[in-house]
Amino acid sequence: MSGDSTFKVSALTIAFALLLGLVAMAGVLEAQPRQDAPGGTGPPGNAAESRNMRQVGHDDLQARSAYKGHVQEQNGRFIAYVGHHEGSALNPLTGTVEPNGNSIVDVTDPKNPVYLHHLPATVGSGARSLQTCAGDDLPNADPGTYFLHRETGNQAHEVWDVTDPSNPEFVVTIVDDLDGTHKNWWECDTGIAYLNVDIPGWHSNRHLQIFDLSDPHDPVFIRNYGLPGTQPFEDPTGLRLTGIHEPLVLDGRVYLAHGTGSDGILQILDRDKLLEGDPDDPFDPHNPTNEQLLFPVISRFDTPSYMGVHTAFPLLGVELPEYEGFEEGTPRDFVAVINESTSNECGESMHQMMFLLDITEVEQPMPVSNYQVPESEGGFCSRGGRFGAHSSNWDFTDVYYNRILWVSYFNAGVRGVDVRDPFNPVEIAHFIPAVTENTDPRDGKIAIQTNNVDVDDRGFVYTFDRANTGMHILEPTGQAKQIANLP
Repeated sequence: MSGDSTFKVSALTIAFALLLGLVAMAGVLEAQPRQDAPGGTGPPGNAAESRNMRQVGHDDLQARSAYKGHVQEQNGRFIAYVGHHEGSALNPLTGTVEPNGNSIVDVTDPKNPVYLHHLPATVGSGARSLQTCAGDDLPNADPGTYFLHRETGNQAHEVWDVTDPSNPEFVVTIVDDLDGTHKNWWECDTGIAYLNVDIPGWHSNRHLQIFDLSDPHDPVFIRNYGLPGTQPFEDPTGLRLTGIHEPLVLDGRVYLAHGTGSDGILQILDRDKLLEGDPDDPFDPHNPTNEQLLFPVISRFDTPSYMGVHTAFPLLGVELPEYEGFEEGTPRDFVAVINESTSNECGESMHQMMFLLDITEVEQPMPVSNYQVPESEGGFCSRGGRFGAHSSNWDFTDVYYNRILWVSYFNAGVRGVDVRDPFNPVEIAHFIPAVTENTDPRDGKIAIQTNNVDVDDRGFVYTFDRANTGMHILEPTGQAKQIANLP
């Protein structure tokens, strides 16, 4: 059975929903005046722009191109771990030029972040994707410890002990000699890690290798996973085999986002079936058959060719008072799907944005709305760099979950979207940082490139700039602060 013929939602359905969203233009706001903000010392006319947000702090991250960040509370301290793209830069703490790896910053006082350590890539350069887990949460780790899992140099996955964030200690290489790596997911309560890798010999790129990291010192391989047709012994001709971009796990389901800006696929898998397989059909963990790859699939949703699925963020159990009188009314489940803009100055076939699917009947995902930043709001296509969506926050903190979803939008900064009614998402906040002397030009133009966004349990929002402008620490104000469930 072909993977393209199972659980597939018509591209016409999503195209129709997107057209509805374009007409509705949910979240269209007037451009806001530019405001001065800490960390902005760039050319005149390039101050920060904001609405219902303010900048609290900033760290230049040694002028390294930033990808993904994650904030971990460690014994009363809040530590930001930041992944960087490939490249190199001077580390003032050591006085040497080091290949880009990970920045470690103490953000306990967000007004005065303290750069603690740069952890260079151990192979190649760049260590974009990372996550942390506390030993208290992992089933087989020592209490009081903290661990960092990262991919490094596009070639390997590693674990480091970051109990002392100023002095990380290498623990183990999980897997190496790879041709590609990317975003991953680590379940701290079970230790199961879903690693994004290019499995040697498999067709296409970016598959899953799943390991048990409940004891971070002793990784145990569980299985390989990919789309049917990607295995070495299958014929991939005619199949949409877009590689996995990132996994996300919540409430017994694995949400697999395939693609970034084109040929997108969202798979929703049954977690237990993925890990254990069909008891009546034992699988080879290294080379499962098509039927064994399809066994855990609950549903599959394919986008039109001109849109991808970079990030899939579930919004489960949304209470909708307006629907209380209906038999199939409330609560309802949704998933936010975020595409990625990949070309400078709108040089692609379609504006990449966020759209929302109703997955209350999880076997039949239904597109219901979309959110986008209007280009006319700020002349973004001519500002330089990329304009369009990229990712959302990954943290499920109660401060924002099912209330505000934070979406990074490259030269349009970060956008706070009110998702209390996913049928009608509305932007309620945004922040575009000021450029600085470190901001790296794109095709000769200097523009912010907000790449990813994270949040912590205190309600601070962190953005990470791929044009070397650093990490910005923000907080909601006004209407956004009222909507948030702040402590």
